[in-house]
Amino acid sequence: MTTPTPAIRFSTCDLCDSLKSDSSGDTRWLPGSLYRGYGGFPRFAGPVATVRCLDDNSLVKAAVESFGAGRVLVVDGGGSLRRSLVGGNLAVSAAKNGWAGLLIHGAVRDLEELRAASVGLFALGHVPMPTERREQGLADVPVQIEGVWIRPGDWLYADEDGIVVTPKPVHPAV
Repeated sequence: MTTPTPAIRFSTCDLCDSLKSDSSGDTRWLPGSLYRGYGGFPRFAGPVATVRCLDDNSLVKAAVESFGAGRVLVVDGGGSLRRSLVGGNLAVSAAKNGWAGLLIHGAVRDLEELRAASVGLFALGHVPMPTERREQGLADVPVQIEGVWIRPGDWLYADEDGIVVTPKPVHPAV
């Protein structure tokens, strides 16, 4: 597998400027203040795959060990900061397998290793405690994060200003 590189240049602010008159409700966003950048790439974008889990990263591990094809894995960890859903090994797997980025609505760990991984990664926070793998959770289901629905196949754009979700790719001006 090849290491992913950011395929497009964009700014979530510019995306929102271009989409601000969309009254359909198709454009959704999460504020940047909720998430901190932990990965090697400060911005990432791609079609969404999802996992819903709580303090068990079994399905996260399975996802990042599969071919990512430039997708973004959105993990709804319920906002829990009790256990880490992604650490250095999983970030390296995600990069190696072609994932563009990971959005973790929960915690991560191994900060130095995460920064060195060639993948985008935003999370709520970090904690050193790993998960206990119990093979629990759901994959490829709609998830709701902070009242925002994110569905498999949506497009997600993330940078330090925030996260924008659209039903189809938006081609921003470079």
